[in-house]
Amino acid sequence: MEGTVQKRGKSRGEDGVAMAIDFLLANARLVLGVGGAAVLGIATLAVKRLIDRAARPPGEDEKPDQKSISETWEELSLTGASPKLLKRGLENSAKKSLPAVIKIEKEDCSPSSMAEVPKLEIRRVPLCVTLQEKLLHYYQSHVTLSESDVAQAKQKALDVCMEIQAFLRSKQPEMPLGEMCLGGSLFDGLQVVSADHACLLVPLLIEEKFWYFVPGEETILNTPQFWMVRRTNLEYFGRGSSYWDKFIVGGYLSSNAVNESLHKLVMGSMNWPALGSMLDCTIRQVMGSQELKLEIQQEQSQLFIDILPIIRFEETVLTSQLESKGNFENLWCRSFYTDEATKLGDLDASDSGLRLCCLKILKAVCKDQPSLRRVTGGHLVNVILHLSDTESDWSEAALADRFLQVITEVTGYLEQGFLPSYFNSAVNLLSELSAEEIDEIGYTLYCAFSNPDMLLQRGV
Repeated sequence: MEGTVQKRGKSRGEDGVAMAIDFLLANARLVLGVGGAAVLGIATLAVKRLIDRAARPPGEDEKPDQKSISETWEELSLTGASPKLLKRGLENSAKKSLPAVIKIEKEDCSPSSMAEVPKLEIRRVPLCVTLQEKLLHYYQSHVTLSESDVAQAKQKALDVCMEIQAFLRSKQPEMPLGEMCLGGSLFDGLQVVSADHACLLVPLLIEEKFWYFVPGEETILNTPQFWMVRRTNLEYFGRGSSYWDKFIVGGYLSSNAVNESLHKLVMGSMNWPALGSMLDCTIRQVMGSQELKLEIQQEQSQLFIDILPIIRFEETVLTSQLESKGNFENLWCRSFYTDEATKLGDLDASDSGLRLCCLKILKAVCKDQPSLRRVTGGHLVNVILHLSDTESDWSEAALADRFLQVITEVTGYLEQGFLPSYFNSAVNLLSELSAEEIDEIGYTLYCAFSNPDMLLQRGV
């Protein structure tokens, strides 16, 4: 009877401690934020495990705890981390470790059985001990593209570009378009993992005396990233004086109207099966995307080409990116892509640094990790440019330090919910991310800071 009472008292005491810990974790995120709550949750979980293990009867520790995985997921979810990410990680860990343990237990390690094992061919893999060595191995074995793959992708994109330009000039000779060109990371040496994406830039030639670029701060939305193009001097030059007057909506040049016109001309009128047959590949338009996008397949290779209308005026470049501006059909996105890529290259050239190398490693990591795929090259470039203002050592010896420092900087911007553009500090580059996406990215990077190897697993 006395033992029963003691057991009940002990159980009530443990329940009280558990309730206190659960209350602390449930409210930690409000006080400490995503990262602080994650660290507190992991530390608290470790203490609870030690207490539970110490309280078990002798011999019980040797039995596998069947509920440990589900309890760990449930308790860590109180910290505000992504449940999907944790559940997926725990399931993968269990699938990888349990079969290995069972196999080891069943193996016969007697000398006779070892003698019967056939000799296997030993494959030499570089032994990477430090994070520095692992990053360089990851870069060389996984990130960089072969010259033949890059050349093949560039040639295929160029062939398609020439055909589209010739078609538009023959179909709409009165449409004032500049010389089309190919751009993007494939042509700037910034593409990673696979040569699978290019961008076809279609310059619209507009008359400066008819049109005025309205900066984002001067529009009704007051969003620095999105500009408008207003028709002017209508009292002197009436409608029809400019070819682009037919795309005016509410007094402004409509990016949606321009995209719809090009979509009908290019996507709806060109004979893609015949063109694909001529170029020895399969060409089809990507359905379900607001952007003008083509998919090109040839044997095992795949290449996507975005067709992007742009407007240039002096140093300002505006692009028509439908997925970025939502339902506002008159907005044009202010692009700093060329400025960012040029600045990064100039910095590396000035001190023989590895900023571009660090950027490409991070881009590959984000491309490989499902929870980080919303982190774009634009986000990473701007973080590295900001960091370069305070950090001068970007040598190969400092690659690991800079890699971890960029991760720290990104998590800091995620905590604030604001990543300023390097060339316009009023532009928030995180505005397109939801709160859930920010939480998931932030938690993954917090875990990676203490265990960066988890980010390099697919590349090794």
